[in-house]
Amino acid sequence: MNRKLRMGMVGGGKDAFIGAIHRLAANMDGLIELCCGALSINPEIAKDSGRSLFLPEDRIYLTYDEMITKESQLPADQRMDFVTIVTPNFAHFAPAMMALEHGFHVVIEKPITFTLDEAKQLHQKVQETGLILCLTHTYSGYPMVKQARAMVTGGALGKIRKVWVEYPQGWLSKLSEREGNAQAAWRTDPKKSGKAGAMGDIGTHAAHLAEYVTGSQITHLCADLNAMVEGRILDDDGNVLLRMSNGERGVLMASQVAAGEENALKIRIYGEKGGIEWAQHEPNTLIVKWLDQPTQILRAGGNYGDRLSSFATSNCRTPGGHPEGYLEAFANIYRNFAQTLSARIDGTTPTPEMLDFPNTQDGLRGMAFIDNVVASAASTEKWTEYKI
Repeated sequence: MNRKLRMGMVGGGKDAFIGAIHRLAANMDGLIELCCGALSINPEIAKDSGRSLFLPEDRIYLTYDEMITKESQLPADQRMDFVTIVTPNFAHFAPAMMALEHGFHVVIEKPITFTLDEAKQLHQKVQETGLILCLTHTYSGYPMVKQARAMVTGGALGKIRKVWVEYPQGWLSKLSEREGNAQAAWRTDPKKSGKAGAMGDIGTHAAHLAEYVTGSQITHLCADLNAMVEGRILDDDGNVLLRMSNGERGVLMASQVAAGEENALKIRIYGEKGGIEWAQHEPNTLIVKWLDQPTQILRAGGNYGDRLSSFATSNCRTPGGHPEGYLEAFANIYRNFAQTLSARIDGTTPTPEMLDFPNTQDGLRGMAFIDNVVASAASTEKWTEYKI
């Protein structure tokens, strides 16, 4: 590739949060440039947002269907290469499907769609077209999460027995959706967020992390969902017991009413020989606890010879001791996707490290997680087979 990849964006205007994060992540490695956008359903915000990002006036679109249609009519050396979709959950499916139908690759904010059926349709469309779809489960982009996965799946801890994953937040401890908080308003509205609240928003991250690090899949679950704040429709707190495909037993907690917490995502995994612990508040550190040896602390960028896997080292950006965080993890997903897409355009084979980003299979399992958790919480039998 002797050029940057051209990105179009749906959503993410100046009144949005996650769009700016996507743009920062996409820009970090100089592999991608924003060339067009349908940045808001509000025409004035769409125009102002496009101008503030220095987009050409004729490539500031007012709707996603206008953008996809007109971009597909441009010469190949001018049109966008892929679409990034950063709208609320209910507005993911239609632009993603239209983009795929017009031959564009897709990056999409999680959860992948509004319903499991929509996720199945997108998965099928990706298989039919052979196009690439990247799902931004950000936390799998951290180098030491990748190191944890390499150690667990490589057998360093022996047979895995126990998985603990927790994601406590406190930002919804009050009825903020009725106090003018736009993020709270749509995330707690089943018409925009879907059938789950906290479990759909952050529980899916925890479930993906558990499956990514272990290389195992949830097969059964037993869920307890709660709306702890009076007047709230969707769950803001939940606990899930897990059974996994390689015999592991797990506990997953997701809460948005853990007052005082920010984004305290943590995972602990224990095998026959030892365990690992990783927390997003200290993302450069992986704690390794051995049954018969002293506890070990591994650091991203550490000079350990070949002790860090190629998947970890290829996603480190700075020498040891220089903090890397959320934006860098997000950028790792974009970089791996961009390198894979560039290899596709060049007719070369991407490396396994390049291909290490979430896809429609992860999105499908995330939507199935939501459906199965809600079904289990409503069931008197509790234990629910994980169905897709």
